[in-house]
Amino acid sequence: MASIREGDTIPDFKLTYVPYNAEAPDVCGVPQTLSTHKYFAGKKIVLFGVPGAFTPTCSEQHFPGYIEKYNDIVSKGVDKIICVATNDHFVMDAWGKKNKVEDRIIMASDALYELGNALGLLQENKRLKRFAMIINDLKVETIGVEPPNKGGVTVSGAEHILSKL
Repeated sequence: MASIREGDTIPDFKLTYVPYNAEAPDVCGVPQTLSTHKYFAGKKIVLFGVPGAFTPTCSEQHFPGYIEKYNDIVSKGVDKIICVATNDHFVMDAWGKKNKVEDRIIMASDALYELGNALGLLQENKRLKRFAMIINDLKVETIGVEPPNKGGVTVSGAEHILSKL
């Protein structure tokens, strides 16, 4: 399912995102680069991937769980939740704004497929597999990858991740 396994060190790759600006929440910001080894070091991160922003299962089943369970997840010692897809950073930013995530969840883009390729989580159609993982100081503690062509959200959902924290 994935080349990354529990206990592995997360490889260093870059994601892009548009930081939330509380003073101008509707303005399109300047994209930033997030390096996993710099950002994840010393932190507990929940990273979940979706095949596509604004797609039905992602928008109706997967993403809402992380918004609803945000407080429960961070109360377990999680420093940051990051949602990633291969959509560009402006699409991810728009999806976050539509769902009013503000600065609670980083809406990251893997448009260059660095994460997908490095972790073995890229589908043939250049979308990410549906997954979630807990990363603690660069080490993968938990990973759940949804089986292909099954539909729905189980091991990559917020409830499952919360049960592993």
